[in-house]
Amino acid sequence: MFSFLKNHPFAIEAFFDSSIVLTFAIPKDELIHLIPECVELDTLNNKWAFIAIAMVQTKGLRPKGLPKILGNNFFLIGYRIFVKYTNNAGKRLRGLYIIKSETGKKKMELLGNIFTHYNYTTTDINTNHQDNKTIIKSAQSDFKLEIETRNEEVLLPLGSPFTDWKEARKFSGPLPFTFTYFPETKKILIIEGVRQNWTPKPLKVIDYHFSFLNSLHFKEAVLANAFIINNIPYYWKKGKTEQWNG
Repeated sequence: MFSFLKNHPFAIEAFFDSSIVLTFAIPKDELIHLIPECVELDTLNNKWAFIAIAMVQTKGLRPKGLPKILGNNFFLIGYRIFVKYTNNAGKRLRGLYIIKSETGKKKMELLGNIFTHYNYTTTDINTNHQDNKTIIKSAQSDFKLEIETRNEEVLLPLGSPFTDWKEARKFSGPLPFTFTYFPETKKILIIEGVRQNWTPKPLKVIDYHFSFLNSLHFKEAVLANAFIINNIPYYWKKGKTEQWNG
């Protein structure tokens, strides 16, 4: 019964006040060992694979259809790898494979770990807005992100493998699908997200440090893009499970 509950048994909806996404380009050979056998890396020029760090302030997170008053406001952080999966109907799906999930509230850790396989942990998350800057940091998780919030033209991060923001937007997340794999049964859980008014805005990153990213010991991890999206209605469909026939 408990296992069934973790498979996203009903649709969930929320409102994203803001979603900040940083995407790091990493040589594909350094990422391949972090994904399961049922998916493949989503790459650029057959060289770069990508990890996205998403920081999302949600409002009214609740089972779809319930009144907003029954929802909860949570800050969520997810570390995701961009992947592709070919389903049993032969359709190739672009999506994400989650390698770490954090939240600022114990309640979200509890509920998230009952109804998903994302292995949430609770950490301290502090957001500070000052003049034209926003700083998001955690002492416990040892990360810090400093971004500029002025409305001006933003250049791609130095060293980005993307040629322009249009190309970079293809790897801005979240992609429509999230995948969880069960190697003992060779089954895959597919969760589809549905969004509205999705217009990512390029973001200037002043400084960043993520201890978890450093702990993966990549020889090369380049900040490839950074976007912010505001005021987005969002929901996740009920999870679907299918047998992987690879």
